[in-house]
Order: sequence, then C-alpha cells, then structure tokens
Amino acid sequence: MYAIVQSGGKQYRVERGGLLTVDRLEGEAGATVALGDVLLVADGDQVKAGVPFVSGAKVNAQIVAHGRGDKVVVFRYKNKTRSRRTTGQRRGLTTVKITGIEV
Repeated sequence: MYAIVQSGGKQYRVERGGLLTVDRLEGEAGATVALGDVLLVADGDQVKAGVPFVSGAKVNAQIVAHGRGDKVVVFRYKNKTRSRRTTGQRRGLTTVKITGIEV
C-alpha cells in the first residue's frame, strides 16, 4: 500500500515504514503528525484518487529529527558600479517516519 501526499507545496510517494524528508514541520522529535493532504491511495489493484484530496484519508507519521539542507549561495552583481553582494540561506528540514496510512 502506498499513498501520494502533499506537504509544503510538494508531492511525495510514501509507504508504511519509510523515511521522508520534508520542509520543516512543527513539533519535537518523537511527536506524531498527520499529513492530511492525501492525493491518492493505492492498495494492489484498488486505487482511490481524490479531486483534489481523498476524503477521510490521512497518513500518520512520527518526527525523527530536524535538520537543515544544503546552503544555497546567492550572488548579486551590478556591472560598472563595483556593487557585489553575496548572501545565502539553508532550508529547515524535518525527517519523518511513516507509521500508517488510513483510508
């Protein structure tokens, strides 16, 4: 059984017991969260697709750890004016373990 869920504006394919890294979620490590935006649930030959979400379906997950992604360097340059500026940012990420898929 697997499901397609939406989190942070992105879509992920999840299965029970799998690890998933998504944008930062609220909660401490060990807390349980529910990913409620389920787009599709498939179990063998049975497929339930939502318009846009499957009603009553949710994916339960447990927060494993919080972390940060790779640094993205942004460099601004304007010619003839000696104007240069370097900045960067790192996204906040959360790793979750899928504990169950409810239909």
